[in-house]
Amino acid sequence: MLRWLYSATSYSIILSTFLSISSAQNPEWLIYNTTNSGLPNNEVRSFAIDSIGIKWVGTWYGLASYDGTSWIVYDTSNSGLPDYSIMSLAIDTSGNKWIGTYVGGLVCYDGTSWLVYDTSNSGLPDNIVLSIAVDRNEDKWIGTGSGLAYLSGNNWTVYNTSNSSLPSNIILSIKIDSDGKKWVGTDGGGLASFDGTYWRIYNTANSGLPDNSILSIALDTNGNKWIGTAGGLAYLNGNNWIIYNNSNSGLPGNPISSVAIDGNGRKWIGIWGSGLASFDGANWTVYSESNSELPIDLVKLIEINGNGNKWIGTWSGIAIYNDGGVILGVDDSKINDIEANYFHLNQNYPNPFNPITTIQYELPQRSDVQLTIYDLLGRKVTILVSKTQDAGYKSVPWNATNGKGQPVSAGVYFFQIRVGDYLQTKKMVLLK
Repeated sequence: MLRWLYSATSYSIILSTFLSISSAQNPEWLIYNTTNSGLPNNEVRSFAIDSIGIKWVGTWYGLASYDGTSWIVYDTSNSGLPDYSIMSLAIDTSGNKWIGTYVGGLVCYDGTSWLVYDTSNSGLPDNIVLSIAVDRNEDKWIGTGSGLAYLSGNNWTVYNTSNSSLPSNIILSIKIDSDGKKWVGTDGGGLASFDGTYWRIYNTANSGLPDNSILSIALDTNGNKWIGTAGGLAYLNGNNWIIYNNSNSGLPGNPISSVAIDGNGRKWIGIWGSGLASFDGANWTVYSESNSELPIDLVKLIEINGNGNKWIGTWSGIAIYNDGGVILGVDDSKINDIEANYFHLNQNYPNPFNPITTIQYELPQRSDVQLTIYDLLGRKVTILVSKTQDAGYKSVPWNATNGKGQPVSAGVYFFQIRVGDYLQTKKMVLLK
Protein backbone atom coordinates (compact mmCIF):
# COMPACT_ATOMS: atom_id res chain seq x y z
CA MET A 1 0.00 0.00 0.00
CA LEU A 2 1.32 3.44 -0.94
CA ARG A 3 2.01 5.72 1.99
CA TRP A 4 3.12 9.25 2.66
CA LEU A 5 6.50 9.50 4.32
CA TYR A 6 7.94 12.11 6.67
CA SER A 7 7.65 15.87 6.61
CA ALA A 8 10.41 17.80 4.84
CA THR A 9 9.67 20.95 6.85
CA SER A 10 11.06 19.51 10.08
CA TYR A 11 14.05 17.70 8.69
CA SER A 12 15.45 19.85 5.88
CA ILE A 13 19.05 20.91 6.17
CA ILE A 14 19.40 24.54 5.13
CA LEU A 15 22.81 25.56 3.95
CA SER A 16 23.45 29.15 2.91
CA THR A 17 26.05 30.08 0.33
CA PHE A 18 27.53 33.56 0.44
CA LEU A 19 28.75 34.69 -2.95
CA SER A 20 31.10 37.45 -3.97
CA ILE A 21 32.11 38.81 -7.33
CA SER A 22 34.39 36.22 -8.89
CA SER A 23 38.08 36.95 -9.07
CA ALA A 24 38.29 34.43 -11.92
CA GLN A 25 39.45 35.64 -15.29
CA ASN A 26 36.13 34.87 -16.98
CA PRO A 27 33.06 36.33 -15.19
CA GLU A 28 30.70 34.39 -17.47
CA TRP A 29 31.24 31.19 -15.46
CA LEU A 30 30.10 30.17 -12.00
CA ILE A 31 30.97 26.81 -10.42
CA TYR A 32 29.17 25.09 -7.56
CA ASN A 33 30.69 22.08 -5.84
CA THR A 34 30.86 20.52 -2.39
CA THR A 35 33.54 22.94 -1.25
CA ASN A 36 31.76 26.22 -1.98
CA SER A 37 28.04 25.43 -1.80
CA GLY A 38 25.44 23.15 -0.24
CA LEU A 39 25.75 20.63 -3.05
CA PRO A 40 25.90 17.24 -1.28
CA ASN A 41 28.01 15.52 -3.92
CA ASN A 42 29.90 16.56 -7.05
CA GLU A 43 28.56 13.77 -9.26
CA VAL A 44 25.49 15.45 -10.77
CA ARG A 45 23.07 12.98 -12.37
CA SER A 46 19.85 14.97 -12.89
CA PHE A 47 18.50 18.51 -12.85
CA ALA A 48 15.19 20.38 -13.11
CA ILE A 49 13.96 23.96 -12.66
CA ASP A 50 10.52 24.56 -11.17
CA SER A 51 8.02 27.29 -12.07
CA ILE A 52 9.44 29.77 -9.53
CA GLY A 53 13.03 29.24 -10.62
CA ILE A 54 14.22 26.92 -7.87
CA LYS A 55 16.86 24.51 -9.11
CA TRP A 56 16.59 20.83 -8.14
CA VAL A 57 19.81 18.88 -8.41
CA GLY A 58 20.03 15.11 -8.23
CA THR A 59 23.44 13.79 -7.23
CA TRP A 60 24.91 10.40 -6.48
CA TYR A 61 24.60 11.18 -2.75
CA GLY A 62 21.40 13.15 -2.32
CA LEU A 63 18.95 15.67 -3.72
CA ALA A 64 19.45 19.43 -3.34
CA SER A 65 17.31 22.48 -4.03
CA TYR A 66 18.74 25.96 -4.53
CA ASP A 67 16.72 29.18 -4.60
CA GLY A 68 19.64 31.48 -5.43
CA THR A 69 20.54 32.04 -1.79
CA SER A 70 20.10 28.87 0.25
CA TRP A 71 20.56 25.18 -0.35
CA ILE A 72 18.33 22.46 1.10
CA VAL A 73 19.70 18.92 1.04
CA TYR A 74 17.52 15.82 1.17
CA ASP A 75 18.84 12.29 1.67
CA THR A 76 17.71 9.01 3.23
CA SER A 77 18.40 10.27 6.76
CA ASN A 78 16.26 13.43 6.73
CA SER A 79 13.50 12.84 4.18
CA GLY A 80 11.31 10.19 2.61
CA LEU A 81 13.83 9.38 -0.09
CA PRO A 82 14.27 5.59 -0.25
CA ASP A 83 17.69 5.89 -1.91
CA TYR A 84 20.32 8.64 -1.97
CA SER A 85 21.31 8.21 -5.64
CA ILE A 86 19.07 10.43 -7.80
CA MET A 87 19.08 9.40 -11.47
CA SER A 88 16.21 11.46 -12.94
CA LEU A 89 13.97 14.43 -12.15
CA ALA A 90 10.80 15.94 -13.58
CA ILE A 91 8.35 18.56 -12.29
CA ASP A 92 4.62 18.62 -13.14
CA THR A 93 2.47 21.73 -13.50
CA SER A 94 1.29 21.39 -9.88
CA GLY A 95 4.90 21.70 -8.74
CA ASN A 96 5.25 18.09 -7.63
CA LYS A 97 8.77 16.75 -7.99
CA TRP A 98 9.05 13.31 -9.54
CA ILE A 99 12.32 11.73 -8.54
CA GLY A 100 13.86 8.61 -10.03
CA THR A 101 16.33 6.76 -7.84
CA TYR A 102 19.00 4.18 -8.57
CA VAL A 103 17.54 1.30 -6.55
CA GLY A 104 14.66 2.78 -4.54
CA GLY A 105 12.04 3.34 -7.21
CA LEU A 106 10.04 6.48 -8.02
CA VAL A 107 9.25 9.26 -5.53
CA CYS A 108 6.72 12.09 -5.64
CA TYR A 109 7.46 15.08 -3.39
CA ASP A 110 4.82 17.80 -3.09
CA GLY A 111 6.90 20.11 -0.89
CA THR A 112 5.65 18.59 2.34
CA SER A 113 5.31 14.83 2.03
CA TRP A 114 6.94 12.02 0.12
CA LEU A 115 5.17 9.25 -1.79
CA VAL A 116 7.24 6.26 -2.82
CA TYR A 117 6.40 3.87 -5.65
CA ASP A 118 8.40 0.68 -6.03
CA THR A 119 7.99 -2.84 -7.36
CA SER A 120 6.41 -4.02 -4.10
CA ASN A 121 3.60 -1.45 -3.87
CA SER A 122 2.85 -0.33 -7.43
CA GLY A 123 3.01 -1.28 -11.10
CA LEU A 124 6.56 0.01 -11.44
CA PRO A 125 8.47 -2.77 -13.25
CA ASP A 126 11.90 -1.95 -11.83
CA ASN A 127 13.29 0.13 -8.96
CA ILE A 128 15.95 1.60 -11.25
CA VAL A 129 14.35 4.77 -12.66
CA LEU A 130 16.54 6.31 -15.36
CA SER A 131 14.23 8.87 -17.01
CA ILE A 132 10.91 10.64 -16.40
CA ALA A 133 8.65 12.80 -18.57
CA VAL A 134 5.28 14.43 -17.83
CA ASP A 135 2.78 14.74 -20.69
CA ARG A 136 0.15 17.44 -21.27
CA ASN A 137 -2.43 15.42 -19.31
CA GLU A 138 -0.08 15.35 -16.32
CA ASP A 139 0.47 11.63 -16.81
CA LYS A 140 3.94 10.30 -16.11
CA TRP A 141 6.14 8.28 -18.44
CA ILE A 142 8.86 6.51 -16.53
CA GLY A 143 11.92 4.90 -18.06
CA THR A 144 13.28 2.02 -16.01
CA GLY A 145 15.78 -0.79 -16.36
CA SER A 146 12.90 -3.16 -17.21
CA GLY A 147 10.71 -1.23 -19.58
CA LEU A 148 8.62 1.93 -19.97
CA ALA A 149 5.95 2.58 -17.34
CA TYR A 150 2.92 4.84 -17.83
CA LEU A 151 1.21 6.24 -14.72
CA SER A 152 -2.20 7.89 -15.16
CA GLY A 153 -3.76 8.67 -11.82
CA ASN A 154 -3.35 5.42 -9.92
CA ASN A 155 -3.35 3.24 -13.04
CA TRP A 156 -0.19 1.68 -14.39
CA THR A 157 0.64 0.35 -17.85
CA VAL A 158 4.01 -1.20 -18.59
CA TYR A 159 5.53 -1.54 -22.06
CA ASN A 160 8.46 -3.87 -22.63
CA THR A 161 10.02 -6.02 -25.33
CA SER A 162 7.58 -8.85 -24.59
CA ASN A 163 4.28 -6.99 -24.92
CA SER A 164 5.09 -4.14 -27.32
CA SER A 165 7.44 -3.11 -30.11
CA LEU A 166 9.82 -1.48 -27.65
CA PRO A 167 13.28 -2.58 -28.89
CA SER A 168 15.02 -2.58 -25.49
CA ASN A 169 13.88 -2.58 -21.87
CA ILE A 170 16.50 -0.09 -20.69
CA ILE A 171 15.02 3.39 -21.19
CA LEU A 172 17.68 6.11 -21.04
CA SER A 173 15.71 9.14 -22.25
CA ILE A 174 12.13 10.28 -22.93
CA LYS A 175 10.84 13.36 -24.72
CA ILE A 176 7.22 14.27 -25.58
CA ASP A 177 6.51 16.43 -28.63
CA SER A 178 3.74 18.99 -29.20
CA ASP A 179 1.48 16.30 -30.67
CA GLY A 180 1.82 14.19 -27.55
CA LYS A 181 3.99 11.61 -29.24
CA LYS A 182 6.55 9.97 -26.98
CA TRP A 183 10.13 9.69 -28.19
CA VAL A 184 11.91 6.99 -26.24
CA GLY A 185 15.67 6.49 -26.24
CA THR A 186 16.85 3.01 -25.35
CA ASP A 187 20.16 1.40 -24.50
CA GLY A 188 21.18 -0.69 -27.50
CA GLY A 189 17.78 -0.80 -29.21
CA GLY A 190 17.67 2.58 -30.89
CA LEU A 191 14.94 5.22 -30.82
CA ALA A 192 11.21 4.50 -30.56
CA SER A 193 8.24 6.80 -31.16
CA PHE A 194 4.83 5.98 -29.72
CA ASP A 195 1.56 7.83 -30.37
CA GLY A 196 -0.47 5.80 -27.89
CA THR A 197 -1.34 3.13 -30.46
CA TYR A 198 1.49 2.60 -32.90
CA TRP A 199 5.21 2.25 -32.43
CA ARG A 200 7.91 3.20 -34.89
CA ILE A 201 11.48 2.06 -34.37
CA TYR A 202 14.61 3.78 -35.67
CA ASN A 203 17.96 2.02 -35.49
CA THR A 204 21.26 1.83 -37.33
CA ALA A 205 19.85 -0.80 -39.70
CA ASN A 206 16.78 1.10 -40.92
CA SER A 207 17.60 4.79 -40.51
CA GLY A 208 20.41 7.32 -40.34
CA LEU A 209 20.85 6.81 -36.63
CA PRO A 210 24.61 6.46 -35.97
CA ASP A 211 24.31 4.35 -32.82
CA ASN A 212 21.58 2.39 -31.02
CA SER A 213 22.26 3.82 -27.57
CA ILE A 214 20.19 7.00 -27.22
CA LEU A 215 21.48 9.11 -24.34
CA SER A 216 19.43 12.30 -24.86
CA ILE A 217 16.69 13.85 -26.99
CA ALA A 218 15.80 17.51 -27.60
CA LEU A 219 13.09 19.12 -29.75
CA ASP A 220 13.53 22.44 -31.53
CA THR A 221 10.75 24.98 -32.16
CA ASN A 222 9.95 23.32 -35.50
CA GLY A 223 9.50 19.92 -33.88
CA ASN A 224 12.73 18.53 -35.30
CA LYS A 225 14.57 16.02 -33.16
CA TRP A 226 18.16 16.38 -31.96
CA ILE A 227 19.26 13.00 -30.74
CA GLY A 228 22.35 12.38 -28.67
CA THR A 229 23.79 8.92 -29.20
CA ALA A 230 26.93 7.08 -28.16
CA GLY A 231 28.13 7.53 -31.76
CA GLY A 232 27.40 11.19 -32.43
CA LEU A 233 24.59 13.73 -32.76
CA ALA A 234 21.66 12.97 -35.08
CA TYR A 235 19.24 15.54 -36.50
CA LEU A 236 15.87 14.20 -37.70
CA ASN A 237 13.66 16.44 -39.84
CA GLY A 238 10.70 14.39 -41.04
CA ASN A 239 12.42 11.44 -42.66
CA ASN A 240 15.70 13.22 -43.34
CA TRP A 241 18.76 12.60 -41.21
CA ILE A 242 21.94 14.59 -40.70
CA ILE A 243 24.72 13.13 -38.57
CA TYR A 244 27.38 15.16 -36.77
CA ASN A 245 30.41 13.50 -35.24
CA ASN A 246 34.03 14.24 -34.46
CA SER A 247 35.14 13.45 -38.01
CA ASN A 248 32.70 15.64 -40.00
CA SER A 249 31.93 18.55 -37.67
CA GLY A 250 33.26 20.62 -34.80
CA LEU A 251 32.20 18.06 -32.23
CA PRO A 252 35.25 17.09 -30.14
CA GLY A 253 33.86 13.64 -29.33
CA ASN A 254 31.00 11.27 -30.12
CA PRO A 255 29.19 10.17 -26.94
CA ILE A 256 26.50 12.87 -26.71
CA SER A 257 25.25 12.81 -23.14
CA SER A 258 22.90 15.80 -23.39
CA VAL A 259 21.36 18.30 -25.80
CA ALA A 260 19.59 21.58 -24.99
CA ILE A 261 18.35 24.37 -27.26
CA ASP A 262 18.37 28.03 -26.21
CA GLY A 263 15.97 30.83 -27.15
CA ASN A 264 18.05 31.71 -30.21
CA GLY A 265 17.92 28.16 -31.54
CA ARG A 266 21.53 27.43 -30.70
CA LYS A 267 22.22 23.86 -29.68
CA TRP A 268 24.22 23.17 -26.53
CA ILE A 269 25.72 19.72 -26.55
CA GLY A 270 27.32 17.81 -23.72
CA ILE A 271 29.98 15.39 -24.92
CA TRP A 272 30.91 12.77 -22.36
CA GLY A 273 34.67 13.02 -21.89
CA SER A 274 35.12 15.96 -24.27
CA GLY A 275 33.30 18.86 -22.63
CA LEU A 276 30.64 21.14 -24.08
CA ALA A 277 29.93 22.37 -27.61
CA SER A 278 27.54 24.97 -29.02
CA PHE A 279 26.26 24.95 -32.60
CA ASP A 280 24.34 27.77 -34.30
CA GLY A 281 23.71 25.83 -37.52
CA ALA A 282 26.98 26.92 -39.11
CA ASN A 283 29.65 27.43 -36.46
CA TRP A 284 30.84 25.30 -33.58
CA THR A 285 32.36 26.48 -30.31
CA VAL A 286 33.95 23.99 -27.92
CA TYR A 287 34.39 24.51 -24.18
CA SER A 288 36.59 22.15 -22.20
CA GLU A 289 38.51 22.06 -18.96
CA SER A 290 41.60 23.14 -20.90
CA ASN A 291 40.18 26.27 -22.59
CA SER A 292 37.41 27.40 -20.22
CA GLU A 293 36.32 27.21 -16.60
CA LEU A 294 34.37 24.01 -17.17
CA PRO A 295 35.52 21.96 -14.15
CA ILE A 296 35.77 18.66 -16.03
CA ASP A 297 35.04 17.28 -19.49
CA LEU A 298 32.57 14.74 -18.07
CA VAL A 299 29.31 16.56 -18.88
CA LYS A 300 26.16 14.66 -17.90
CA LEU A 301 23.38 17.20 -18.53
CA ILE A 302 22.48 20.71 -19.68
CA GLU A 303 19.44 22.81 -18.78
CA ILE A 304 18.79 26.41 -19.87
CA ASN A 305 16.79 28.76 -17.65
CA GLY A 306 14.72 31.80 -18.61
CA ASN A 307 17.73 34.11 -18.38
CA GLY A 308 19.65 32.04 -20.89
CA ASN A 309 22.05 30.65 -18.30
CA LYS A 310 23.28 27.17 -19.09
CA TRP A 311 23.29 24.88 -16.06
CA ILE A 312 25.80 22.16 -16.82
CA GLY A 313 25.87 19.07 -14.64
CA THR A 314 29.25 17.38 -14.50
CA TRP A 315 31.08 14.84 -12.37
CA SER A 316 32.83 17.73 -10.64
CA GLY A 317 29.81 19.80 -9.70
CA ILE A 318 27.62 22.28 -11.56
CA ALA A 319 28.93 24.87 -14.00
CA ILE A 320 26.75 27.83 -14.95
CA TYR A 321 27.61 29.62 -18.17
CA ASN A 322 26.12 32.77 -19.66
CA ASP A 323 27.80 33.62 -22.95
CA GLY A 324 28.08 37.40 -22.96
CA GLY A 325 26.53 37.84 -19.53
CA VAL A 326 28.04 38.38 -16.09
CA ILE A 327 27.40 35.92 -13.26
CA LEU A 328 28.20 36.32 -9.58
CA GLY A 329 31.02 33.94 -8.74
CA VAL A 330 32.74 32.33 -5.81
CA ASP A 331 35.94 33.71 -4.29
CA ASP A 332 38.65 31.47 -5.75
CA SER A 333 40.93 31.85 -2.73
CA LYS A 334 38.25 30.34 -0.50
CA ILE A 335 37.88 27.37 -2.83
CA ASN A 336 41.60 26.73 -2.80
CA ASP A 337 41.75 26.90 1.01
CA ILE A 338 38.94 24.38 1.37
CA GLU A 339 40.34 21.99 -1.23
CA ALA A 340 43.71 22.03 0.50
CA ASN A 341 42.03 20.56 3.58
CA TYR A 342 40.91 17.51 1.63
CA PHE A 343 43.53 15.90 -0.57
CA HIS A 344 45.63 16.37 -3.67
CA LEU A 345 45.12 14.17 -6.71
CA ASN A 346 47.90 14.22 -9.31
CA GLN A 347 47.55 13.56 -13.01
CA ASN A 348 48.51 9.98 -13.80
CA TYR A 349 52.01 9.38 -15.13
CA PRO A 350 52.84 8.59 -17.85
CA ASN A 351 49.91 9.94 -19.83
CA PRO A 352 49.27 8.81 -22.52
CA PHE A 353 50.45 5.34 -21.44
CA ASN A 354 50.87 1.75 -22.57
CA PRO A 355 50.30 -0.52 -20.76
CA ILE A 356 50.94 0.72 -17.19
CA THR A 357 50.37 4.08 -15.54
CA THR A 358 50.55 5.30 -11.95
CA ILE A 359 47.98 7.37 -10.07
CA GLN A 360 49.27 9.37 -7.10
CA TYR A 361 47.41 11.24 -4.39
CA GLU A 362 47.97 12.60 -0.91
CA LEU A 363 45.60 12.30 2.08
CA PRO A 364 45.75 14.91 4.86
CA GLN A 365 44.25 12.44 7.37
CA ARG A 366 43.07 8.83 7.75
CA SER A 367 40.16 8.48 5.30
CA ASP A 368 37.85 6.06 3.50
CA VAL A 369 39.12 5.99 -0.09
CA GLN A 370 37.71 4.58 -3.31
CA LEU A 371 39.67 4.89 -6.56
CA THR A 372 37.71 3.78 -9.63
CA ILE A 373 38.42 3.60 -13.37
CA TYR A 374 35.62 4.46 -15.85
CA ASP A 375 35.52 4.23 -19.64
CA LEU A 376 34.44 7.00 -22.01
CA LEU A 377 30.74 6.09 -21.63
CA GLY A 378 30.92 6.28 -17.84
CA ARG A 379 30.87 2.50 -17.32
CA LYS A 380 32.87 1.20 -14.41
CA VAL A 381 35.99 -0.66 -15.55
CA THR A 382 37.62 -1.58 -12.27
CA ILE A 383 38.08 -0.45 -8.67
CA LEU A 384 41.73 0.02 -7.74
CA VAL A 385 41.28 1.06 -4.10
CA SER A 386 38.36 0.57 -1.72
CA LYS A 387 39.51 0.78 1.88
CA THR A 388 40.48 3.04 4.75
CA GLN A 389 43.94 4.53 4.32
CA ASP A 390 46.22 6.44 6.67
CA ALA A 391 47.31 9.99 5.92
CA GLY A 392 50.19 10.40 3.52
CA TYR A 393 51.35 10.03 -0.06
CA LYS A 394 49.89 7.13 -2.08
CA SER A 395 50.88 5.62 -5.40
CA VAL A 396 48.60 3.17 -7.24
CA PRO A 397 49.48 1.48 -10.56
CA TRP A 398 46.94 0.47 -13.21
CA ASN A 399 47.87 -2.09 -15.84
CA ALA A 400 44.99 -1.36 -18.25
CA THR A 401 42.85 -4.34 -17.21
CA ASN A 402 39.25 -4.53 -16.05
CA GLY A 403 37.88 -6.01 -12.84
CA LYS A 404 38.25 -9.52 -14.27
CA GLY A 405 41.91 -9.00 -15.16
CA GLN A 406 41.16 -8.73 -18.88
CA PRO A 407 43.02 -6.15 -21.00
CA VAL A 408 40.93 -3.15 -22.04
CA SER A 409 40.99 -1.49 -25.43
CA ALA A 410 42.83 1.71 -26.28
CA GLY A 411 41.01 4.96 -25.68
CA VAL A 412 40.07 7.60 -23.13
CA TYR A 413 39.53 6.56 -19.51
CA PHE A 414 38.82 8.42 -16.29
CA PHE A 415 40.11 7.81 -12.79
CA GLN A 416 37.90 9.01 -9.98
CA ILE A 417 38.83 9.23 -6.32
CA ARG A 418 36.24 9.48 -3.59
CA VAL A 419 37.38 10.48 -0.09
CA GLY A 420 34.32 10.52 2.15
CA ASP A 421 31.83 12.74 0.30
CA TYR A 422 34.54 14.53 -1.69
CA LEU A 423 34.98 13.54 -5.33
CA GLN A 424 37.57 14.33 -8.00
CA THR A 425 37.99 12.95 -11.52
CA LYS A 426 40.77 13.18 -14.12
CA LYS A 427 41.19 11.97 -17.69
CA MET A 428 43.87 9.67 -19.12
CA VAL A 429 44.61 8.06 -22.49
CA LEU A 430 45.59 4.44 -23.12
CA LEU A 431 47.55 3.77 -26.31
CA LYS A 432 48.00 0.39 -27.99
